[in-house]
Amino acid sequence: MAKEQIHVLNALDVAKTQWYHFTAIIIAGMGFFTDAYDLFCISLVTKLLGRIYYHVDGAAKPGTLPPNVSAAVNGVAFCGTLSGQLFFGWLGDKMGRKKVYGMTLMIMVICSIGSGLSFGHSANSVLATLCFFRFWLGFGIGGDYPLSATIMSEYSNKKTRGSFIAAVFAMQGFGILGGGIFAIIISAAFKARFDAPSYEVDPVRSTVPQADYIWRIIVMVGALPAALTYYWRMKMPETARYTALVAKNTKQAAADMSKVLQVEIQSETNKEEAQGKPSFGLFSKEFLRRHGLHLLGTASTWFLLDIAFYSQNLFQKDIFSAIGWIPPAKTMNALDEVYRIARAQTLIALCSTVPGYWFTVALIDRIGRFAIQLMGFFFMTVFMFALAIPYDHWTHKDNRIGFVIIYSLTFFFANFGPNATTFVVPAEIFPARFRSTCHGISSASGKLGAIVGAFGFLYLAQNKDKSKTDAGYPAGIGVKNSLIVLGVVNILGFFFTFLVPEPNGKSLEEMSGENEDEEATNEGSYNNNNNRTVPYV
Repeated sequence: MAKEQIHVLNALDVAKTQWYHFTAIIIAGMGFFTDAYDLFCISLVTKLLGRIYYHVDGAAKPGTLPPNVSAAVNGVAFCGTLSGQLFFGWLGDKMGRKKVYGMTLMIMVICSIGSGLSFGHSANSVLATLCFFRFWLGFGIGGDYPLSATIMSEYSNKKTRGSFIAAVFAMQGFGILGGGIFAIIISAAFKARFDAPSYEVDPVRSTVPQADYIWRIIVMVGALPAALTYYWRMKMPETARYTALVAKNTKQAAADMSKVLQVEIQSETNKEEAQGKPSFGLFSKEFLRRHGLHLLGTASTWFLLDIAFYSQNLFQKDIFSAIGWIPPAKTMNALDEVYRIARAQTLIALCSTVPGYWFTVALIDRIGRFAIQLMGFFFMTVFMFALAIPYDHWTHKDNRIGFVIIYSLTFFFANFGPNATTFVVPAEIFPARFRSTCHGISSASGKLGAIVGAFGFLYLAQNKDKSKTDAGYPAGIGVKNSLIVLGVVNILGFFFTFLVPEPNGKSLEEMSGENEDEEATNEGSYNNNNNRTVPYV
């Protein structure tokens, strides 16, 4: 590697934590804020849509979305996210992180607004519009995964890199809280203005016409935080590592980082390094020899984690009802239901989800990614089996609080564990020219796990007795057996973690082997022992 490249990248590695780092966390994290906000509010939206568009005169319970419609509303977003992760991950390595970064945010803003609009007034037209915009919203969100992680890792110093990348991901927690708090405020305001009886008193009047505005407002407001950060996203310079290692323009990298870090970084060459070609390509034999197992490790652990993580939605409605946070639907009107579900989910997020994220941010650079991921999978396994084996014990009303505590701990250790580390590590261990692509492949593998968790287990967890299943679903293996399967999934995640290296305290070039690659390319006449870069401590 040319000395000027080493100088620029070492300056980044040893730079003190500055205000700019925190600005970058906010700018990069707003995509994840929107992601979590959208995922959170869709459960409220689907409940309301069921009441508004699928009301059946004379039915004992309020209308709900049919299983295939519900699956479509949630599934198209997952499919869009998976597509976006692969496409924008690849594009981020081809065109540069900055050029692609604004695109993803604009797609999110436009499609968040579009999700709240509809062509026509019938159930089919409203749901078709929602599904269309949710696919492309997911596409934009998917692009934010590899780009935000890669940008943050390439801006960071090596001492606090893990915390910075994890902090970007932890913005999801604020998205959940923001969505919950806004839904509480808007539903309370409409409740105060438009009084309505419960469904069992008057099925028709329990859903006021103005309820149709609520879900649209909630969905569209998710675009605001993302839109507000668009200007600053466009002002961010390209990362020095992409400019120096991929675009081979060391002079520009030094100039960009001098402005950002407010220190003078000298560079005498411009594009002399561009003569040397990368030594191997993506999925070449050399790539598979060096990084094949690493990619298998990051992709498989994310896949297995998301199966367990996204299956949690199956049990939430039972838990909320069990502890009295949400009474039966027929005893509430439409606005009251939105208010109560928003309050319940906000409390769960506040007590379990958000603390887990920030425990990771605080400790990831102290105890390392590997230890946190192993510990997370271990405790998720323990708590899943603690729920599954004595499942009949937990179904008794007196024991429901214990069930909620163990359930919350399961997802505390998902967030203070593999949910955060699977996002962080792929942005640290691959060469700069493949970094965004490999993160996209890993995250897309996770989203595939999310589809299995959200839909496979929706059918799997149905009662064995066909007469006791949810409307429209075939018989399954039951909740107890589903929890046992999830426990086994977590055990597999524990063991696949051993394929992933520990990047804590090392520079990105050390982890990817780019020090040796660039030296061999640019200074091939040197003896290999003389041109090996000494890692900073």
